[in-house]
Amino acid sequence: MKRFLFFSLICLFSVLGIAQTQTDKYVEVLYFHGKQRCVTCKAIEKYTKEVVYTDFAGLVKSGKVRFKEVDISTPEGEKLANKYRVSWSSLYVNGWKNGKEERNDMTQFGFQNARNKTDLFKKEVKEKINGLLK
Repeated sequence: MKRFLFFSLICLFSVLGIAQTQTDKYVEVLYFHGKQRCVTCKAIEKYTKEVVYTDFAGLVKSGKVRFKEVDISTPEGEKLANKYRVSWSSLYVNGWKNGKEERNDMTQFGFQNARNKTDLFKKEVKEKINGLLK
């Protein structure tokens, strides 16, 4: 009986360990903005959301891909903006693994491509997310 109980506990902790590992790896897409936004800022938000919620819909539901819109003019948004040293519209696509963050600032790329090279912008955001999921 003791062996069975011991074996059951080991199996339980193994399963919990696997579940913990799976939830510790995800991609977080952060779009920072202020109250007023230019046309390009709005395009970055629109096409980023489109990629996240269309191409990764299943992974959004499972929590493997997360999108967060951060208004830096709010107290909560200001705290997060300070953490990232953001003072205006910005786009980050970050990989999280075991509590460690791999930051990827895609702001400059977004401003260069979101409005005029939309397909390229969406392709690169999608590739970045896919790369971080591996």
